[in-house]
Amino acid sequence: MPALNELMELRPLSPPDDDELEITGSDPVLETKFRLAETAAAALASVGVAVNDLWELKTGQRQSIAINSRAATAALCSNKYLQLQNEDGGFDDVIDSNHEANRALTGMYLTKDGRWVLPHFGLNNLRERMLNLLQSDADKQSIAKAVAKWDALDLENAMDEARVCGGMVRTNDEWMSEAHGQILAVKPVVEIIKIGDSAPETMPTGPRPLSGIKVLDLTRILAGPITGRTLAEHGADVLMVTAPHLPQVPPYVGDTSHGKRSCFLDLRIENERQTLLNLVKRSDVFSQGYRPDKLCRLGFGPDALAALRPGLIYVSISCFGEGGPFSHRAGWEQIAQVMTGIAAEGIQTTPDYKPRTLPVAANDYITGYLGAYGVLLALARRANEGGSYHVRVSLCQTAMMIYRQGKITGLPDNLSLAADEIATLSQQSKCHLGHIRHLAPVLQLSETAPHWTLPTPKLGSDAPAWL
Repeated sequence: MPALNELMELRPLSPPDDDELEITGSDPVLETKFRLAETAAAALASVGVAVNDLWELKTGQRQSIAINSRAATAALCSNKYLQLQNEDGGFDDVIDSNHEANRALTGMYLTKDGRWVLPHFGLNNLRERMLNLLQSDADKQSIAKAVAKWDALDLENAMDEARVCGGMVRTNDEWMSEAHGQILAVKPVVEIIKIGDSAPETMPTGPRPLSGIKVLDLTRILAGPITGRTLAEHGADVLMVTAPHLPQVPPYVGDTSHGKRSCFLDLRIENERQTLLNLVKRSDVFSQGYRPDKLCRLGFGPDALAALRPGLIYVSISCFGEGGPFSHRAGWEQIAQVMTGIAAEGIQTTPDYKPRTLPVAANDYITGYLGAYGVLLALARRANEGGSYHVRVSLCQTAMMIYRQGKITGLPDNLSLAADEIATLSQQSKCHLGHIRHLAPVLQLSETAPHWTLPTPKLGSDAPAWL
């Protein structure tokens, strides 16, 4: 499996034995020519191998790992399976109608020069700024007329200047000829950069691979929260840090917060910034998904925090990665797809060509799992040689990895995940929302089965303190 081989090359050990890791199933699972199932299975299998490395450091023992590609595909859209029990005992989907209305505006629009552009309207503040830029009403017909007045690249640049999210649809060849694409092409899909010296730290004692590991999670909306959720399912104490004024998508929060705790800290307020700095001093991992300059200006950049807490693992999760001319831009799942060439090759359902995005948020979820993989590898390095590390992952780097896996020809009809399959992969729990049904961890470990010990929390319901 090429994706697994690529990810194992990032690990400074020999590949796992054949009897240690079992991956079953293959593509296609969904209606896409891209090998999403196998790439997702490789990412989750890599998490399992890295967890095993830490388990061996703690116990001297290894355990068997298994992942099914169809289950891994379900793990690329777990937010779709969050349901709340109703008064009749059945379960209903948890839907944010406001977010769905914004999603409905996001799509492919034809420009004056015959290209396609995707403006993103995912949150209310972004929607209002985008509509102001376009001088458009909040309906697709009005947006289409507004976009049609622009040349595609001019509109992409204007969106960048207005600090909204969007991009011109490129082929993969066009992306690889861009300076930014060329810079990312020579980087590993998970970057682990040593940024400071410190003494080695043995893994904390405890019954689970990440028992005693303290994680600060400052991320929102899918990729970053998935990194934190993955660490929580292996025993880490994950404390989400957000603030009441920051926009959220409640169904996404409900799905990506299993096993975590949640506190409010407003980093615009001095004493609350100091509270976060005090938490950093006792943390092992600091995960963030802000624009590159945002936290540095507040004193929470990687170098500053590594100096405050030698041995810290600092995680940066972005759309475009670092080091290229687009690195300052924010973005979403769909933006990575249109920029890197994936959307340009989407399966067509109409006679006329129109780019089409993937049926699941593959870049978001796989990037989240890869962020966790980078943390696990960095923790092993810290245990063996010491040091502080900066782990960097991005939606565009993940999209490029997906593209590298090649494509399938001759897709069969009626590809999907059946409801009975999802039922076997789901669990129920009680939380502030009520009685919920949701996807359980899909990675299987023989000795330390992944699970969440805490239900998904209400935002701000915990003190800003370590257990």
